[in-house]
Amino acid sequence: MAAQTEDHRRSFMVGGAEMPARPLPPALYLVATPIGNLGDVTLRALETLAAADVLACEDTRVTRVLLSRYGIRQKPVAYHEHNAAEAGPKLVAALAEGRSVALVSDAGTPLVSDPGFRLVEAARQADIAVVPIPGPSAALAALTASGLPSDAFFFAGFLPVKAGQRASRLGELKAVPGTLIFYESPRRLADALAAMAEALGDRPAAVCRELTKTFEEFRTGTLAELAQHYAQAGAPKGEVVVCVAPPGAGESTDAADVDRLLLSLAAEMGASKAAAEAARLTGGRKPDLYRRLLELKGDG
Repeated sequence: MAAQTEDHRRSFMVGGAEMPARPLPPALYLVATPIGNLGDVTLRALETLAAADVLACEDTRVTRVLLSRYGIRQKPVAYHEHNAAEAGPKLVAALAEGRSVALVSDAGTPLVSDPGFRLVEAARQADIAVVPIPGPSAALAALTASGLPSDAFFFAGFLPVKAGQRASRLGELKAVPGTLIFYESPRRLADALAAMAEALGDRPAAVCRELTKTFEEFRTGTLAELAQHYAQAGAPKGEVVVCVAPPGAGESTDAADVDRLLLSLAAEMGASKAAAEAARLTGGRKPDLYRRLLELKGDG
């Protein structure tokens, strides 16, 4: 496994200024990279990428775009699901020799829907330090902007392609007491949303597309409404994250009960916090509940 040469200048560029990268202690570094906007990378991530003896990535062509943007002179090596059995032991050997290895995925946080966990497992078994370098995550970006409850959530990754297996998997997830987060292929999106509506019930949901990119989009509605939209509009472009509300969130709640709950909560806390707590308890949208609370208080 090739490492940086002695004359390799370990540095990166920020705002036109060259920044030196300090040497890294031997360890496996899991480096989160931008999910779209290259400006979302952290300074610590850039320094780690520049200083690592070995940089492993899913697709060297994708990673080189990021390296070029920040003037990092690295020669990345490929590590992905198709070569993990061969490349993984070489990376572990490099770590055992006292080198620093940085691992990145094409976008986001390594190990989320990629084979990096096998490398981490092997490093742990070899008593090699594993260091997370946190940063962007499509799943968390979608969750926080979806308007759905975020106090408890479950990342379910990609659903099976075959209809029967997909229905079975959704059946297993039906009772999870938190917001569900899925990655989905644009061309399978309409079918997946329809399957979710059938298996989970017609819950509130959000389709989050092209996160942090120019054409970022959040479309909300019930699962059935979203399924119908994409069946008619066709497959969208770009990468997609689907967030689905917890069980019970789609059930109708008597408006008078919601009003009483809002006023009761508002007696103990501020309006914004009361709306957030009501959203958590009822599965409603915080902005809607906040507006309703202001109306009830005569401030709307």
